[in-house]
Amino acid sequence: MAEETRYWWNLKHKRVETDEDKGKAADRLGPYTTREAAEKALDTVAARNAAADAEDRRWND
Repeated sequence: MAEETRYWWNLKHKRVETDEDKGKAADRLGPYTTREAAEKALDTVAARNAAADAEDRRWND
């Protein structure tokens, strides 16, 4: 059974990479199952951070 390709967003090079050409772990986000999801990695991180910040505010009130 062939493995599925995984995609990563490289923060240093600002591009999508695959398992074959991925950079250092500290420079990448992922893995993502699609190229499109990896391209939106920074948006996903921002949305998750906003949700966590809102939960922190709710918890602290």
